[in-house]
Amino acid sequence: MKLSILDQSVSVKDKSQDQTINDTLSLSEMAEKMGYHRFWVSEHHNHPTIIGTAPEVLMAAIAVKTQKIRIGSAGIMLPHYSSFKVAEQFRVLNALAPNRIDLGLGRAPGSDGRTALALNPNNRENSEHFPSHVRDLISWVKNKDLIEGHPFGRLNAQPCSNSSPEVWMLGTSNYGAQLAAYLGIPYCYAHFITDGKGMKESLEIYQNEFRPSENLKKPKVNICVWGLMSESNEKAKYLFSSRAFWKIKRNFGQLDSLSSPDESLFHINENGWKEEYDKMFENSLVGDMKSIKNKIFNLIDDINTNEMTILTWCFDENERVKSYKYFSETFV
Repeated sequence: MKLSILDQSVSVKDKSQDQTINDTLSLSEMAEKMGYHRFWVSEHHNHPTIIGTAPEVLMAAIAVKTQKIRIGSAGIMLPHYSSFKVAEQFRVLNALAPNRIDLGLGRAPGSDGRTALALNPNNRENSEHFPSHVRDLISWVKNKDLIEGHPFGRLNAQPCSNSSPEVWMLGTSNYGAQLAAYLGIPYCYAHFITDGKGMKESLEIYQNEFRPSENLKKPKVNICVWGLMSESNEKAKYLFSSRAFWKIKRNFGQLDSLSSPDESLFHINENGWKEEYDKMFENSLVGDMKSIKNKIFNLIDDINTNEMTILTWCFDENERVKSYKYFSETFV
């Protein structure tokens, strides 16, 4: 199985946000040494927890620190931007790391409505034209002609070369799956957002409706899961408490930095949330190497894919790196 990493640059209590960004860069170098296939970074805006706001900038920094691993956005939230400008940015990235760049695209805002409006006053209109904007972006980033009669048909996204980024559609809905199938591009399902609800249906739609394209002759699927691996189930559950407490607070409308396991467990026990925490643990890809291996093989048993991307949050950066090391030892 090809194993990859998604990093969201998560804010941790009592750690500077500058350090969090630099932790992302350090992790990318370690991911390459561990044998991971791709290293993707996300885009969120005005988010108290997820502070990775500019994946195209992070990708450039990662490109000069690595040699082989593929580098990608997961994703560029296209309604915020001009398709032509995004194509130019990724043509530059491709020049820095030829044949190593993935351009993952999404339609969700990665923010609240007010922030989306601040990023682009025409955000809502752009969302309605998302399919045609993706079509144009693919043509520009691949240095191909736009559809006949297009008003911007004479424009070229530079620098031009014989290589180009691989364009992915990211999503959790049938809409994204159908669009990826229609355009003949790879599709990554964000399992970590829905906990897998609707995944099988979306992947079946993508695979059944897929139309071969110049760049891709058959469906290409990746699923992105939230996972944490440690020496024992007990320790993994302890480390997972930070994520569990964050999710519980989110359900009450509270978003902030990731708390330590000790602080998280204190509040979980004080507020009577232990049963909810235990249930989260049981339903998560969290545990030791043996238990996670079994859970993941059960997950992908009836899914036609040989790629999986891991997203891990952890209060202790050393424990997060160890988790990725365990995943690589188990699956790479």
